[in-house]
Amino acid sequence: MAGSAGRKPGFCAHRVLTRPAADETKSRARRRVIGIPEALLGILREHHAEQAHERERAGQLWQAGGSVFTAPTGAPINPNADYHEWKRLLLAAGLRDGRLHDARHTAATVLLLLGVPERAVMGLMGWSTTAMAARYQHITEPIRRDVAARVGGLIWAEPNGPGAAVDQAN
Repeated sequence: MAGSAGRKPGFCAHRVLTRPAADETKSRARRRVIGIPEALLGILREHHAEQAHERERAGQLWQAGGSVFTAPTGAPINPNADYHEWKRLLLAAGLRDGRLHDARHTAATVLLLLGVPERAVMGLMGWSTTAMAARYQHITEPIRRDVAARVGGLIWAEPNGPGAAVDQAN
């Protein structure tokens, strides 16, 4: 059927990728610098070394594109493969089914649990407004319990004891 792209975004009816696997970022800032935990940095270094071996094995078939994760020939990974790997990981971990994008909500909520200041979260997540924090960060039961304990400690603190709000000596 002429003009029909199919039901899945980015694919035509014949399952041919119609948009690039990688594209420009959405924000005007383009790229942003983030911190990487030391343990993850070690894993990425190991991956880089393995990718160098893949590059040697592929020889002139290697497609240099600068991507961190690629097919064995350096070609971009089909986004559909990422989707299926995500679904496999959820199943193997015994977790409920969810969208890959839900992991972004989880990351934002973890930053909230860690007490990372909102401005830092905005920079890490690439948000330009604080409204995005309300949209992505979810109040969890441990957060509710922590807030309740803090309020209780402030209101019902023993005079001159731990958590006392006012110095009785004045």
